[in-house]
Amino acid sequence: MYWDRSVETLKAVALNQLQLERLRETVRQASNSPFYRKRFEKAGLSAESLKSLEDFRRLPFTTKDDLRIQGLKMLCRPLKEMVRLHASSGTTGQATVIYYTRADIAAWADLVARSMYMAGLRPKDVFQNMMGYGLFTGGLGFHHGAERLGALTIPAGAGNSLRQVQLMLQFGTTAIHIIPSYALYLLNTFAGRGLDPRGLPLRLAFIGAEPHSADTRRRIEAAYGVKAYNSYGLSEMNGPGVAFECPEQNGMHVWEDSFLLEVIDPRTEEPVAPGELGELVFTNLTRQGMPLLRYRTRDLASYDPTPCPCGRTHRRISRIRGRTDDMLIIKGVNIFPIQIEQVLMAMPEVATNYLVELTRQDFHDQMHVKVEVKESFFKEDLKYLQGLKRRITEALKSELLITPRVELVEPHTLPRSEGKAVRIVDRRG
Repeated sequence: MYWDRSVETLKAVALNQLQLERLRETVRQASNSPFYRKRFEKAGLSAESLKSLEDFRRLPFTTKDDLRIQGLKMLCRPLKEMVRLHASSGTTGQATVIYYTRADIAAWADLVARSMYMAGLRPKDVFQNMMGYGLFTGGLGFHHGAERLGALTIPAGAGNSLRQVQLMLQFGTTAIHIIPSYALYLLNTFAGRGLDPRGLPLRLAFIGAEPHSADTRRRIEAAYGVKAYNSYGLSEMNGPGVAFECPEQNGMHVWEDSFLLEVIDPRTEEPVAPGELGELVFTNLTRQGMPLLRYRTRDLASYDPTPCPCGRTHRRISRIRGRTDDMLIIKGVNIFPIQIEQVLMAMPEVATNYLVELTRQDFHDQMHVKVEVKESFFKEDLKYLQGLKRRITEALKSELLITPRVELVEPHTLPRSEGKAVRIVDRRG
């Protein structure tokens, strides 16, 4: 079973010793990477020189830019030993790619299975995965974790609300993995069919992929008659399964036997005290193919080292409070404003000004992109403008992986500023 008392309830001294042993092995492994080998030499760091976890702070942080620039130089094993890659977009739209060995995939599945078991999933459950599959880690991460645990798994994927409800009715779904905003939006489909989701055998919801409040969680629990558990992960560290809520629902336990956690002030880069907001920094302790050391996530949270009533001793982090960069999360997809600008500015018909308005309608995120069209093109006939609108919509959809509502407007009609241009207006509250 996936309740490992010997690991999950380790006392602090024993857990720190386990981390130090695994960190030394990770440093040995990372020495095979041209990128980290140079860093170790410059910092005067080696597996043998690590006498304590504090010694590790001599190593510089790893960033998303390092992943983009270094690429395959980050690998610690030959490329032929990699069996999968996942990727996420970044501030320039260029994907950051993470490679996995077969052992990495298996260890990841074990961590997700451990997380889901902690929250209450059992082999007798029917698990419906409503997350996207593909380069996004969330779908496949939970899928393999549920299968590893032994639950009957329905790979429903994202969207198609009527189909989601039909699957839940047909197979007696007892647990779901779903974006919080979509969980609320899906209630409209139940209501349209005259159904009350509380009448289903559903009892667990795993929610994540976008920040959400405690109030949102309570709405989901009340509407579906379930316990809803928050989770945290990022593709750079595997994907889901980095941290997860226990039945106490009072913070997410970081699996510290697999990840070394630091929480720093993003400006001074010094550690913050328990309870203080800071940037999460992680180091892989068990990954073979592409371990990342002191990786700056840009995610902001606090940590709690006090004992948890559930008996697990691994530290807990709060729900994510925001990011140190300007990333937007819309329908569970990471989007950066520069991606929108790159698409629009590549089109000769588009003028220099545009505005993106974000709203939430029926618990569903909406993106409304207002685009000024150059005067010479705006005078074209209606058919031409409709075609331009379709081209812009498709180009944005291709880049952002969501479909915005595009509105073409005349030149010089959108607000302008003498200072920095205001491109994004977030009205989602």
